[in-house]
Parts: sequence; structure tokens; C-alpha cells
Amino acid sequence: MPTFAAIDIGSNSCRLKIAEVQMHRLKTLHEDREVTRLGESVFQTGAISPEAMAATIRALKRFHKAVQLHVTDTVRVVATSAMRDARNAEAFTEWVRSATGWRVEVISGLEEGRLIQLGVVTHEVGARGRCVLIDLGGGSCEVTISDGGRIKAMASLPLGAVRLQQEFLPTDPPAKEDVVRLKQYIDRELKKAARKIGMPRVGLVIATSGTAAALAEASGYARKKADAKTRKKSLAKRRVEHVGAMTAEVHEVRALADRMVKMRDEQRAAVPGIGPRRSEIIVGGALVYANLMERFGLKSFRYSALGLRDGILAQMLGDVDLRASVHQKIESERWAGVLEVCRRYGIEQRQVEPVRQHVVELFNALTRVHELPEEYRLWLESAAMMQEVGKFMNHQGHHRHTQYIIANSEIFGFSPEQRAIVSALARYLGKTSPDAMDRVMRTLPLEEHTNVVRAIVLLRLAVALNQDRASAVVRIRVHVYPKRIVLELVPGRGGAELEAWSVKKEAGYFREVFRRELFVEVV
Repeated sequence: MPTFAAIDIGSNSCRLKIAEVQMHRLKTLHEDREVTRLGESVFQTGAISPEAMAATIRALKRFHKAVQLHVTDTVRVVATSAMRDARNAEAFTEWVRSATGWRVEVISGLEEGRLIQLGVVTHEVGARGRCVLIDLGGGSCEVTISDGGRIKAMASLPLGAVRLQQEFLPTDPPAKEDVVRLKQYIDRELKKAARKIGMPRVGLVIATSGTAAALAEASGYARKKADAKTRKKSLAKRRVEHVGAMTAEVHEVRALADRMVKMRDEQRAAVPGIGPRRSEIIVGGALVYANLMERFGLKSFRYSALGLRDGILAQMLGDVDLRASVHQKIESERWAGVLEVCRRYGIEQRQVEPVRQHVVELFNALTRVHELPEEYRLWLESAAMMQEVGKFMNHQGHHRHTQYIIANSEIFGFSPEQRAIVSALARYLGKTSPDAMDRVMRTLPLEEHTNVVRAIVLLRLAVALNQDRASAVVRIRVHVYPKRIVLELVPGRGGAELEAWSVKKEAGYFREVFRRELFVEVV
């Protein structure tokens, strides 16, 4: 069974989770976490400090040993808010590559929220109904409305605990004027979120990450202290009971936030459930939770230990195991993202649907010829649907514009590398053929170049088969021989002469890539 590793390089801490696939599900084998405060200097100076880099590299080297010990098949390393903002992020990713061999993938705030939602709904049955998910990390806060396991709305806000501490709270205890400025800033960002997600009316709120854990635990201790029956129980017994259902109500969070604003760091560290490391950054996070819950009318939240790394693992499972339940969710999410891009740029689905159908037929019929990985079927379908979005900018040179739009759009379910592949497929549908030295091709992993070139041939054939949109769609029959391919065109209402002529023009490129002759016949 394959074994996966997910590594989350956050603004406050680095996390590792290794899981093995068993019966189409994930079984956790190992977890690790290290507080490195990668974002602390970023939110002050705009760059990652050498000390934070070194601390993170030490943690990643330890993770690397664990990955090797568990003989992990695939490792995915993602970085979030601090790396999105740092001007020297590229230098750090090169250091990671030289120290571990891993390629760091810097994901957007929305992709971060999507993966967190995927991790939570995959493992928590209760989260598959209508709920709000809140993840407040070191650099950003993602608020997601989920219904039936699907994302309905999402906002990514610059309200991370480390960010707020560095930008607004330089003194200990915080100065009153700094707290006022911080509250104003939080209110401003929450107003933006309200415009995106509206007023969620839900019964369940699930909060993830360390700030939520600390607030829930501190609230639980406060409740138990007020209960005379629990006073006789040992601290250990109370802690065990509390971990089973870590929750916090809005009035408890507000009370904690108002108390801790007036405390020194050592006083906050002494609050049960907070601890010395969390106390340094808890004030800003607590104020965000209090204001957020009040603004959106959320009565309480339930803490979940699940998070970004669980979503990464679920994504990895869904990509390789077609029988896993999460696979269908990911595929549906991806396709919804493609259709949303088409809608945004004025593409009529009925016009591009024949191209999609033809590229799927060609992919299936020529499997022994192209030898592409299974996931390229979806990449080709996606490129076929979005091939003309560049015309929104300009008809002239629209293939270049299409490539730029796809590569830089937020399409749920597609990683930056996958978007780069899809954008490259759509780029070379004109007269230009891909070259390894092209800027577009250089953005792709070297090992994908051959696959991309072969896939481009299939998509160019599918486009050629749809030249005359006024007539009925041409049907095709494909015959594969050792040294040649015969493509039979069954004419629609308007004949197939134009399509046959267009396909024959691609025969030379087909021969160059696949070393086989392509013959076209109208039957």
C-alpha cells in the first residue's frame, strides 16, 4: 500500500503527517510538529530572517529522516502565508531543496482553505452537513462555509496570530492605543469577509489550528473551575475529559480576549490551556475569534485537530485511488472550478463541449500510443473547455492570454503545477509548437515535458475535428496499427471536408511526436 507524507510550512510552525493507504482510507503512521516562527520577521521586515530559515531547515531535516524511516512513496510540501509575503521566499525554497531534495509549493489562501475543508469533511462525518470552518494560523485566517461537503463560500484574511502580534502589539502588555488600532483593523477585514460570504446561518462551527485549541482548552478549564463537582478531580483527569470535546462559546472567548489583553506574557502563560509558547501570540488571535463570532452570529465553535496536512493527504489519496470516496469529491470540485472559469470569461459550454468529447475519445482510443498517465485525461478535458478564455482579453494572440489566465487563476482542486500543465496544453493550439526552452515549458517539471508534448498533439487533433461549428458534430473511429493510425471521420449534417483538411495539417506533428503516420478518411 502506498505511503504519503504531508508537510505544512506555516507562519508559526511546521507540521508533518505520514499516512498509509489501507482499504481506500488513510491510516496515520507518524506526526511531528515544530514551532519555528517563520513569519515573525516577514511581518516585520518583509523577509524571512536567517535564524527563522535555519530553525525551519532543522525541523525539515528531522522530518526528512522520519519520511525515509517510513519508506514514504510521495511527499508533498506546501507553504502558506509567510512564504506568500516574503520577498526572499525563492532563496528559502532553494535552501529546502538543497537540504532535503523537496520542492516547496507556495499555495494561495483560498487553496489553503480548500485543503483544510477537504481534510475536515473527509474525516469528520458531522462536518458533511452545513457548517462554518475557521482556521486561524500564524499569517492568515480562512473562513469557509461548507454544505454537503462542498465549499459554498470562502474568505482568506490577513488575520494570523503571528502577523497581528508583529504588526500591532509591540509592547507587553499591549498598549491601549495599539489594541484599539488592532480592533479597527480586524473589523475592517471582517467587513470584507462579510461581503464575500454573507451571514452564515449554521448550527456547527469547526475551528482548527493552535489558537482555536488554546481558546477551547482555556474555556474548558474555566467552565470546570466554576463547577463545584469538578474541583475534586485531579488536573490530569479533568484534562483527559476535556480533550474529548473541546469547545468554546462566544462569551467565553470574549471574556478570555478581554482578560488577556491586560495581562503580561507570563500571566497569559499561566492561564490553564494557553502555555508559554502560545501566550506570546494569543492576544491577536483571541480578538479575531471574539470579533468574528460576534459579527457572524456564531454561538460557539468545536475544535478539530485536523488541518491543512490532512487535506493534503486526502488530496494525494484521491489522486491515486479512484475507488476512494474522496476521489469523486475532488474530481467534482475540479470540474466545478473549470466551469466557473468558463463562466467568468464568457465561454459557452455548448461550443467547447464537442472538443472535450473528442479529446476524451482520442485519449481512450490511443492509450497504447500516447502512454500518458491517467490524470492527463482530466487535464486535457480542462484545457479543451478553457482553450478560448484568452479571447476575453484580446482575440489576437489569445492562446498566450489563455495560458496566462489559466496559470494564474484560482481553480479549486488544481495545484499550481497542475494549472501550469493545463495552461501549457492550451497555449500550443495555434501555429506554435512547444519547445523545451520556451518560458511556458520552463515552468513545468522536466519530467512532465514529454507527457505535455504528447497531450498537446491529442488536443490539437480534437480542435481540428471541430472547425465547422455550424454543422453537426463529426463522429470519429480510430484504428491503431503498429506503424500507422487511421482516423475515420463520419460526417455530420454539413460534411467533414473542413475537419479532414484540418486534421491532415496535424499529421506531420503527429508523426514527429509519436513516430507513426496519421491517415484521415471521410466515410
